Amino acid sequence: MKNYLDNTTRILYLSELCRGLWITLQYFFRRKVTLNYPFEKGALSSRFRGEHVLRRYESGEERCIACKLCEAVCPAQAITIEAEPRYDGSRRTTRYDIDMTKCIFCGFCQEACPVDAIVEGPNFEYATETHEELLYNKEKLLKNGDRWEIEIQANIATESFYR
Repeated sequence: MKNYLDNTTRILYLSELCRGLWITLQYFFRRKVTLNYPFEKGALSSRFRGEHVLRRYESGEERCIACKLCEAVCPAQAITIEAEPRYDGSRRTTRYDIDMTKCIFCGFCQEACPVDAIVEGPNFEYATETHEELLYNKEKLLKNGDRWEIEIQANIATESFYR
């Protein structure tokens, strides 16, 4: 009986080994799906929420009208805004800070903004070495907006197409 079980297990293990080799051989000739990451990047969804940006109008003026809706709706309380009236009677921000270590990337600030001033852009590669580098001020947010404006306009056009 013991001899019979030994032969049976050898046959079973050999068949399992052959099946595993056959699967390996099948995958060997298929098209590879692995990306060589820093040099090749996969496609991002138009709904992707990455690094925050402040946008400008075509004239170069910042879009933010200091309504503070984004600050009020932020569940993590990561946004701080200070504003003052300008000479023409409109309000603009004097301080617009986002603590990216608090941000949960929910997108509520983007949804609350009536003029599309604050947007979560397509950038997901913004690793830093210190905490202070993740405290974004108005200048850094505007610079991010200038850098990613073309991609942001394409995403906004795609989103409005699907609404």
